[in-house]
Amino acid sequence: MILPVIMAGGSGSRLWPLSRTHYPKQFIPLVNEYSMLQNTVTRLEQLSTFSPIVICNNEHRFMIAEQLREMNINDSSIILEPIGRNTAPAIALAAFKAISNGDDPLLLVLAADHVIKDKLAFTDAVNLAIPEAIKGRLITFGIVPKHAETGYGYIKQGQEISDELYHVEAFVEKPDFITAKNYLHHGGYCWNSGMFLFKASVYLEELKKFNPDIYSICEKAVKSSFTDLDFIRIHKEIFEQCPDDSIDYAVMERTDKAAVIPLDAGWSDVGSWSALWDVQSKDNNDNVTQGDVLVDSVSNSYIYSQDKLIAAVGVDNLVIVETKDAVLVANKDKVQDVKNIVNQLKQDGRPEFRQHQEVYRPWGKHDQIAEGNRYHVKKVVVRPGEKTATQIHYHRAEHWIVVSGTAKVTNGNETYLVTENQSTYIPVGAAHSFENPGKVNLELIEVRTGSYLAEDDIERMGTEGEGY
Repeated sequence: MILPVIMAGGSGSRLWPLSRTHYPKQFIPLVNEYSMLQNTVTRLEQLSTFSPIVICNNEHRFMIAEQLREMNINDSSIILEPIGRNTAPAIALAAFKAISNGDDPLLLVLAADHVIKDKLAFTDAVNLAIPEAIKGRLITFGIVPKHAETGYGYIKQGQEISDELYHVEAFVEKPDFITAKNYLHHGGYCWNSGMFLFKASVYLEELKKFNPDIYSICEKAVKSSFTDLDFIRIHKEIFEQCPDDSIDYAVMERTDKAAVIPLDAGWSDVGSWSALWDVQSKDNNDNVTQGDVLVDSVSNSYIYSQDKLIAAVGVDNLVIVETKDAVLVANKDKVQDVKNIVNQLKQDGRPEFRQHQEVYRPWGKHDQIAEGNRYHVKKVVVRPGEKTATQIHYHRAEHWIVVSGTAKVTNGNETYLVTENQSTYIPVGAAHSFENPGKVNLELIEVRTGSYLAEDDIERMGTEGEGY
């Protein structure tokens, strides 16, 4: 059996405004109705696998748990890295966790934010790799290049081991354009996808041989880990001592057990809006549109509407992306510079680089509707059986109107039910919380009023739940 290890960390800025620090691309439905993470999970359907290990940071834990629940996966292991230390330590955490009960599974290491259009070709490549991985090889899946690409590292194929499986002769850094053209012309080179298959014990043996510090620190960190709700928390003080190193540098470039299988499956790491345009179906004018979009005399463009109608007339080679709080308009040849806008947002202290108006919490989510001088309106969704923390606000009152479901409200010394079309008032300084005692989602509208409405006007009482 295969144990998938899905790397879901990172908070890139290249797909802003859809991708944010607190809501990166792996959680966004970019190519169909599923998020990139969920598509990664569905890619495993034709393989014999255990429920996956997902590795992420603390900020994204609730989104991952919720998106896995939506796929009816309730028994996965979600490992929370207290600090980013690159792929070699992250995979080591998963490997130590995988062998902790005496098993030694094959680990299929995948990124949560890649597109693979041909799932059958992917499945065939993994099945081809299984026998050699069982024998102790560390197998990477190299992408058959379609053009001279300078944005990826390359893998040079060596001697053929068996049908479509080769020794790795060398890992090559990102080349210049002339070198990339030569690789394409001569053949025998693949793009480095960052996907792997190997036995957990073999990876750890090679890691111990070439990077004993990473090995020993990760071993201690896993032994000192503890479970918190749906999550496995890694000991921060131990793990932050770990060297920052990729699996390529730490193991794959040094081991004599590395092998590569060329994969031609419509792969993309979706590293920019133009890359996303490349991998999606287009209309007769080479446009990709998603959401409420109308076009006239438009060509070669990517247009994404999340909340509003976008009408485009007489434009070419543009990227237009609309969210509830931002609009991006860019030349498709300049989308790599979107990061400059994100840097400006960070420097100006604006929230748009960090999160969307919709924010996930352990009990559900909330979505900003409107705000102005002395008021703030949100839609709040609480999952069945969940509860917010008991809390006090010193500068604002709150009005809650139940739209659907039933709320069990604690307001000072009172506890009572509020049902559909009913409302309640929480005065300044009252300790309060709400929970969903029902079997369906509780939806309510929250109206904050007062002189100071920021999120830091909060005092949490006890440790249950989490505020918003």
